[in-house]
Amino acid sequence: MPAAPHHDNGLPDRETFSAKPNANGSRRPTMKEVATLAGVSLATVSRVINDEGSVRPDLAEKVHEAVSLLGYRRDLTATNLRRADRHSASIGLVIDDVSNPFHAALLRGIETVARDRGVLPLVGSSDEDAGRERELAEAFLSRRVDGLVVVPSGADHSYLRSERDAGMALVFVDRPPAFIDADCVLSDNAGGAATATGHLLAAGHRRIGFLGDDQRIFTASERLRGYRDALAAHGIAFDESLVRMDLHDSAAAAAATHDLLTGPVAPTALFTAQNLVTIGAVQRMRTLDLHRRIALVGFDDLPLADAVEPGLTVVAQDPIELGRLTAQLLFARLDGDGGATRRLEVPTELIVRGSGELAP
Repeated sequence: MPAAPHHDNGLPDRETFSAKPNANGSRRPTMKEVATLAGVSLATVSRVINDEGSVRPDLAEKVHEAVSLLGYRRDLTATNLRRADRHSASIGLVIDDVSNPFHAALLRGIETVARDRGVLPLVGSSDEDAGRERELAEAFLSRRVDGLVVVPSGADHSYLRSERDAGMALVFVDRPPAFIDADCVLSDNAGGAATATGHLLAAGHRRIGFLGDDQRIFTASERLRGYRDALAAHGIAFDESLVRMDLHDSAAAAAATHDLLTGPVAPTALFTAQNLVTIGAVQRMRTLDLHRRIALVGFDDLPLADAVEPGLTVVAQDPIELGRLTAQLLFARLDGDGGATRRLEVPTELIVRGSGELAP
C-alpha cells in the first residue's frame, strides 16, 4: 500500500487519513487513530492529552497536530473511570432560577473562577422547589462532579451529609443550609434592609410599606427583620397592615402594590425586598400615576434602573462577588483545606437615584 503524502510537519493530509464512521454515520476519532497519525505510541498520546508526565516537545507537537487534524475530543467519562482520583473537572450548581438577573450574575462570578481552573460548571434551576433541588443535586453527584454549589430551596439538607462526610466539597450560597454543617456565602440581608428603611425614614416617611418574597425563605425573613429593626431604632411601631409577603413574582407584587396604595390609609413609601417584587411595584405605581409621589427603595439592583423616571434607588447586592467567593471557597476545599466551616457575609451598597428621595 503506497505511503500517504506528507507535509513538512511529518503528518499526512486530512483527506488521506480520516476516522472511520461509527454506527450512526458520524465521525468520532479515537485516541488510537491519533497515535497512528502522529506516529507515536498510545501511551504518549494519553500523556499529552491528559497532561501527565513528560513528553519530548517534538512528539507533543505531533500529537497536538494530529488531534487538530482529526478533530479528536477527549472522552472525559472514560478518563474519569480510569483515573484513581476520579476528578471530573466539573462542578454542579443548583440555583433558583437562571433567568433571574441576580442568579445569572451569581453564576457569572462562579464561572469566572472556574474557568481559570479549567473546570466546567453544570447548572440547573430548582425553581424554588425542594424536591427539584434534591433531584438536581443527586443528578450532579451521580455524574461525579468534584464539588457542589447550592442555592437552597428546601428546609432540610441532611441528604447531603453522607456526601460531605465522604469528602465532597460543598458550599451553599445566598441562603444558609439546614440540618447540615457546611460552608456558606451570604449577603448582609438584614443590614441592607435596615439601610433601605432608614433611608426612607431620613426623608421624612413614617408609613412605609414592605413587599417581600416567600417568608419561609431566609433572605425574605432577614430583610423583614432589617425593616423592623430600622423602624424600632426610630421609635416607630411595626404595623402589620403595611406588610405584604409571599409575593412570588412581579404580577403578585403588582397586585399587592395596588392593594396597599389604594387602601384607606396608604403608605407614603415602599420598600420592595426583592428584584422581581420591585419590577411589579414600579409597573403598578406607573399605572396608578404614583411613581413621582410614592417613594421607593428596592433590594437588588436592576438593569435600566437609572433609565426610568425617577431613577430607582436600591440597596444593591454584589452577586458576582458572592459567586466569586463561593467558587474560591469551593476550590480551597478541593485543594485540601480541612479547616472549620466558614460563613462569609458580603456587604450591600445603597445606590441613590431619585425614587427613594421623594418627600412624603
